[in-house]
Amino acid sequence: MTIQELHENTIDLCSRLIQAKSYSGEEREVVGVIEREMRRLGYDEVTVDEYGNVIGCLRGRRPGPRVLLDGHIDTVPVQEPERWSFDPFGGEIRDDRVCGRGASDMKGAVAAMICAAAAYAQECDHDFPGEIYVAGVVYEELYEGVSARRISQFVHPDYVIIGEASNLNLKIGQRGRAEIVLETIGKPAHSANPEKGVNAVKKMMKLLAELEDYVPEEQPELGKGIMELTDIISAPYPGASVVPERCIATLDRRLLVGDTPQSVLATIQDHIERLAAEDPDFKAKVYLRAETKTCYTGNEIYAERFFPGWYFDRSSEFVQKSFAALQTLGTNPVITTYSFCTNGSHYAGEAGIKTLGFGPSVESLAHTVDEYVLKEQLTKSAEGYVKLIDVLLNLKSAT
Repeated sequence: MTIQELHENTIDLCSRLIQAKSYSGEEREVVGVIEREMRRLGYDEVTVDEYGNVIGCLRGRRPGPRVLLDGHIDTVPVQEPERWSFDPFGGEIRDDRVCGRGASDMKGAVAAMICAAAAYAQECDHDFPGEIYVAGVVYEELYEGVSARRISQFVHPDYVIIGEASNLNLKIGQRGRAEIVLETIGKPAHSANPEKGVNAVKKMMKLLAELEDYVPEEQPELGKGIMELTDIISAPYPGASVVPERCIATLDRRLLVGDTPQSVLATIQDHIERLAAEDPDFKAKVYLRAETKTCYTGNEIYAERFFPGWYFDRSSEFVQKSFAALQTLGTNPVITTYSFCTNGSHYAGEAGIKTLGFGPSVESLAHTVDEYVLKEQLTKSAEGYVKLIDVLLNLKSAT
């Protein structure tokens, strides 16, 4: 596969992936496109797991590490298609860009990964050490890293490349996130006689006021560990002539390296216990939001919304050699971190696997009206994946 063929294949595949609408839990069609393309490109094995993740494998002729390229294939919904200047699922190629939902987040990267891995294997006739895996991952938009657990159990990778948008820079970490639920319990009464009840909303207001004093920790590499109120609702709702007996609030907690479910909840639990000691009518609890969804395969996926942060030292051999390889692209890359959550929460944050981020486009285009990816970014990312694969497969320190 020549460079020109790599570019053309990547752009064409990106367009076809966009045309296969794939909201979370509805990825069957796009998985079919990926399966067929992997087989056409000569992948040695293509597997679809219980969640519906599609995983392609290219095997080298010599023993060596396993390198996994990870890209999610679900997208956020298109809420107002009439606001788009083109068909969100047309995959239209306009001048310097490929247009449509998922172009930047992140079907462009998935197309580049699939084509780049095949190009690398074809160029050397599979005379390389180790194995290359490319995974199209489901349900990432809701649960960063949850379905990826099945992939790492299947692949056991030594290195992972996350394809989320990085503007062709090298990413070596990210903050994680957690969805924390606060619940206060009151006593219902007619609002004409409020003294006979306990107002759960007022108790929530007291708890939230306490949490306003929270000073987030900070790490030089990742920034502040944020805790922000995102919603609040009473029960019954609407509350006509009744003292609310229950109130639920949600906190978005941005996590740093080392944060655990226990440590994050303990901070809030301490406030709850102090308020309960001062007020016998104060009753509250805190927990992580959890839910079960059904995959397009019919199997269920359960997720507790706690997705860890991660970071690797920029002086690490795998970081420095990967960065040196990307510098040869002529795109002037820098080493930095993601500001959002990715499947790296599992690979690096939970499993401790050496993980890098590299992908086309910029994060500000994700989830937007008239989403697109520049063709030049798309093709350069494909070239970059070829270079990263070669570096990581040939690292002498690989396990």
